[in-house]
Amino acid sequence: MPFPILSIINFLSPKDAGSRKTAKDIAYGAAARQKLDIYTPRAAPPPDGGWPVVFFIYGGSWNDGSRADYDFVGRAVAAMGFVTVIADYRLLPEVEYPGFLDDGTAAVRWVADNIAAHGGDPQRIALMGHSAGAYNAVMLALDPGHLARSGLLGNIGCVVGLSGPYDFYPFDGRISLRTFGAVREPMATQPIHFVSPSAPPMFLATGGKDTLVYPRNTVALAKRLRVVGCTVVERHYDSLGHPGPLLALGRPGRAMAPLLKELGVFLHRHLGAAVPALQPA
Repeated sequence: MPFPILSIINFLSPKDAGSRKTAKDIAYGAAARQKLDIYTPRAAPPPDGGWPVVFFIYGGSWNDGSRADYDFVGRAVAAMGFVTVIADYRLLPEVEYPGFLDDGTAAVRWVADNIAAHGGDPQRIALMGHSAGAYNAVMLALDPGHLARSGLLGNIGCVVGLSGPYDFYPFDGRISLRTFGAVREPMATQPIHFVSPSAPPMFLATGGKDTLVYPRNTVALAKRLRVVGCTVVERHYDSLGHPGPLLALGRPGRAMAPLLKELGVFLHRHLGAAVPALQPA
């Protein structure tokens, strides 16, 4: 989806009244794009350690995107009872692979160290992403060179991937060649390569009409996770294209698919807390 269109959709989307944006432009690193925003439920945090946390990573083919265009996501997820964090990260050509994953690790480190001051529980974090962001989220959880090496994997209760590429080698498209074509060990760029029995529970959703990141990516990763005994929820929404699972999080798009409801059930099952009703703006 062209980002000017996404910006317009975000601007026009009514925001969920059960949430609010409580912090913005917080630096988690020294680079200009290493900043994040925080959304929280309007209700008081539970007394047992704070709200569970969702760390959302947007897509954009690893060379485009801005957290400012995803307010509707932050507000929707926070309204379900989660402190929600959306971070910018460095993009191509400023960084090459795995620089954008390094930024993800740094941002999750900031969340683990600081989110308690914003009402969140650093021991109950979900990674969530759409498109390239879904790739980042799954790689952070599966590749031992990222969160596991940084001692952060124990904070991750589950992972959500929407419309994500997880098994796309050999590289035969413009985006994959540009982003990963120069990597010396190409299989090491593939999330499916790192599946193990220790993988956190995953919710993987895709649109049946997605011709940018084909549903076979979701099918392949879900199958591999099941083979090794991991918990996985696999959802295919036949009427949706590539941006559909993202847009279905916003209030105007919820009639397209029951994704937000199913996502809420999954997150609360693996992170805890009761599901509040989504409230109109």
